[in-house]
Amino acid sequence: MNKTELINAIAEESGVSKKDIDKVIKGLTASIREELKDGGKVQIPELGTFKAAERKARTVRNPRTGETMKSPACKAVKFSPAKALKDYVK
Repeated sequence: MNKTELINAIAEESGVSKKDIDKVIKGLTASIREELKDGGKVQIPELGTFKAAERKARTVRNPRTGETMKSPACKAVKFSPAKALKDYVK
């Protein structure tokens, strides 16, 4: 499902205009990005938790050439699904 399909599905389910839903989705994603940029976490009940995690520097291998190289430390986004979501998908 892409963004347009998501907006259409929410509009159909809720009866809210597509323009308003688009604004809400943009606001939601901007808020999540800002919180993760600051190293925080965002919990959405029945969906899951987004959090920023530090990755240590490590040695990686280029699959094409087999050459090993160093990957520097960086931040990564982790998502942990909520129990309710896991149970629903089962």
